[in-house]
Amino acid sequence: MTRPIPKVRFETDPRVRAAYAEGAGIYRMVPEAVAIPASSQEVADVIRWAAQQRTPLVPRGAGSGMPGGNVGRGVILDLSQGFRDLEIDPHRRQARTGASITWQQLADAARPYGLRLPPDPSSGAFATCGGMVAANASGPRTVRYGSVRPWVQALEVVGADGAIRWTRRGERSGERFVLSPDERRLVADRFPRTRKNSSGYALDAYAASGDEIDLLVGSEGTLAVVTQVEWRLEPIPPDAAGLAIACADLAVLKDLVPFLLSLNPSAVELLDGTLLGFMDADAVPPGTACLLLVEFERELASAAHAVVGDAARGVQQQRGVLEVRSAVDRHGLDELWAVRRRASSSLARLPETRRSLQVIEDGCVPIDRLSDYIAGLRTAAAARHLPVALFGHAGDGHVHVNALADVTRAGWRDDVAGLYEDGVALLQRLGGTPSGEHGDGRLRAGVLERFFGPRVMELFARVKHAYDPLTILNPGVILPPADWAPLGDLKVGPEAAPIPDDIARRLREIERSGGWAVPKLDLARSSDP
Repeated sequence: MTRPIPKVRFETDPRVRAAYAEGAGIYRMVPEAVAIPASSQEVADVIRWAAQQRTPLVPRGAGSGMPGGNVGRGVILDLSQGFRDLEIDPHRRQARTGASITWQQLADAARPYGLRLPPDPSSGAFATCGGMVAANASGPRTVRYGSVRPWVQALEVVGADGAIRWTRRGERSGERFVLSPDERRLVADRFPRTRKNSSGYALDAYAASGDEIDLLVGSEGTLAVVTQVEWRLEPIPPDAAGLAIACADLAVLKDLVPFLLSLNPSAVELLDGTLLGFMDADAVPPGTACLLLVEFERELASAAHAVVGDAARGVQQQRGVLEVRSAVDRHGLDELWAVRRRASSSLARLPETRRSLQVIEDGCVPIDRLSDYIAGLRTAAAARHLPVALFGHAGDGHVHVNALADVTRAGWRDDVAGLYEDGVALLQRLGGTPSGEHGDGRLRAGVLERFFGPRVMELFARVKHAYDPLTILNPGVILPPADWAPLGDLKVGPEAAPIPDDIARRLREIERSGGWAVPKLDLARSSDP
């Protein structure tokens, strides 16, 4: 492919393309080229060119997204190298950020004013604002503050026609997509009744508010490309306290989590025994089946201390609780929560022959079905001889699952595929959603009809056509292609697409260390001596 847009950096070198072939999930797909715009106007130029050429574009930030929406065989649109504006308005409690600003950079800029963006993805050190909007990201504090959707005040986007525009919360003019009363009832009937959902287009939120923002948030780069975000911020609560609860049996979650939620926590996080086994978890007693980490934020230290005392007394009365540890300030909480921050990277301890594959990694169920979901996953995994590690957001009924496949064992692919189907069927049976916070990507697009039904899928297709009639923005995400294969294009095994060995090793190291902030161009420039 020749350089099509003189003002935009456009890379077709095989090493550069290889460096963008993987994201944080299970896929390896070598793109045709990589475009690296530095401004909204350059994004518009790339989109207009892609429309003329009928070339698919894959918008991408740091590449830390799990379900495969950040890789593809078209042209990667890398938004991580420009778009670095960052302004805090402390009087209005708002921030304006470029798409490549990370949650951590925003947090660091807002903290001196006593402000923050409460949804705090665990990947916040490298998760970009554009990526968080695209996936409707959340995190540990979603249990109290919700996902990022209600915190987005305005978006600068570039549409599939190359037009640059702002859309603001509360604006009702020029609606591209309108739901009839019957369609509103259909959406209310068919959408999941879980505490979180980042699956499909957010027609439920859109129906309730009428705000285009609610439709664009969570659309995974399939409707428009986000280049700037205006965020609503809130004051940082001055005091916090919390608990670490070691449990001997996962069944205790059925009663324990609702009790904790009744005390209005800001986070209730889960780490299972398998994952703890990969960590330096000396702080948990032998026989721990899972660890719950709970945070309470309050305006007064006395209130934080009181709620932790009440929680500890109530937890100790639950059967199956092995140990309860308390922290009465943020310093103590940081010590308790250090184990949670090591959750994903701890899987780096796996031997090279055993890979962590996130094939059912984002399911969310109603709170009263959480223990059933975890038990069902464990039973299905054991039947297929696949170890699994589970962690996530117990307060939302939301669990991340890593299948730890031995890729040298005959039949491992069939076992992983079977576990994928088992997980989907289990979520359906329990009234869950396939994505709580990461989006559908390519991984889950083909199962959405099983959750939403054909009529809602027709609405999704109408939304896509209204915004992207030529289907150039991230095709195959949310709406599946005819040849959808969720476990095709894996990054592991002999069938993986070939890329240079040194780049493959560096991508593996990024996966192990969570180093997604590393510019992918750096991987292409370096080579082994």
